[in-house]
Amino acid sequence: MQFAAPTPHPEKLTGWRPSSTSTVAARSTGGGVCLRFPDLDPMNQDLDENPPQPWEALRQSIRSASAVLFITPEYNRSVPGVLKNAIDIASRPYGHSVFDAKPAAIVSHSPGAVGGFGANHALRQSLSFLNMPTLPQPEVYLANVASMFDDAGTLTDASARGFLTTFMTTFAAWIGKHAATGSG
Repeated sequence: MQFAAPTPHPEKLTGWRPSSTSTVAARSTGGGVCLRFPDLDPMNQDLDENPPQPWEALRQSIRSASAVLFITPEYNRSVPGVLKNAIDIASRPYGHSVFDAKPAAIVSHSPGAVGGFGANHALRQSLSFLNMPTLPQPEVYLANVASMFDDAGTLTDASARGFLTTFMTTFAAWIGKHAATGSG
């Protein structure tokens, strides 16, 4: 089962592994493009003037999106380093962030009972600094996420399906509100 995605579709930053839980969860939220970033070198300010092609491809994908849906696991009460690296790259060079005023939402998850609470709130700090109007409610913390999907990656948890449908509908309205004003 997939969900009605916001129109226009957001980019979904999911990480770098095609089989990751984040990528599986992203496919369950409907349309839009899942951005994975396996080829990103570590952020290096010395490369701002002549950035590697994968950096430019990431920036262009986000620049052309109407919004960004971040889907992240929790690593040590924060986001994975690969996601933070992608955010740092896309927000550079200073003053030219592709995230500026772009509506955002966060789906965090973990195999445990907390559902990625720490990752969700650590990410919110960065998005606030990047001037991204981030959907305040509903917050999404998918706990015990491995039990929500079958082996084919289909979301089988009816309660989670209903909640994510409401979330995506609310996010679509959020995108419309902030795209119309062009601001946070």
